[in-house]
Amino acid sequence: MTEHEKFMNAALKLARKAAAEGEVPVGCVVVRDGVIVGRGRNRRETKKDALGHAEIEAIHKACKKLGGWRLHQCDLYVTLEPCPMCTGAIINARIKTVYYGAPDLKAGSCGSVVNLFDLPYNHKPELVSGLMEQECTEELQKFFRQLRERKKLEKQLRKQAQMNDLNEI
Repeated sequence: MTEHEKFMNAALKLARKAAAEGEVPVGCVVVRDGVIVGRGRNRRETKKDALGHAEIEAIHKACKKLGGWRLHQCDLYVTLEPCPMCTGAIINARIKTVYYGAPDLKAGSCGSVVNLFDLPYNHKPELVSGLMEQECTEELQKFFRQLRERKKLEKQLRKQAQMNDLNEI
């Protein structure tokens, strides 16, 4: 296992924890000199907060741990391609390199929909896409498959309850 895979596996572990909490499974770690200095997972539903993205949480924790907002010596590993908000945070934090697993064809801002790193901002992180893409994609697919199945079952149970109510009349 390469060092990059080790860090993406740490992000995947956080993604699985998010899924277990009913969140879209996205996990992220920020690494400096081979040590994880920030961890984050998706918590939008749990915190009822639009800013509850894995990258934002990991960057926030890394800044606190390192005592500053400039993370120019840090790399970021995330299971899903960052959205525009997270891409902006990555640029503003001066992250050195971004490694992501699964592409996000609906909101990905590191190449899928747009690549914000190509715009003339004052910082351009290096980008490595597709790191452990299959594993990251499978976690997302599994989560959404289970979500669809759960919604289908809930619909069937509601329908059955309505039928029972009608039969009691």
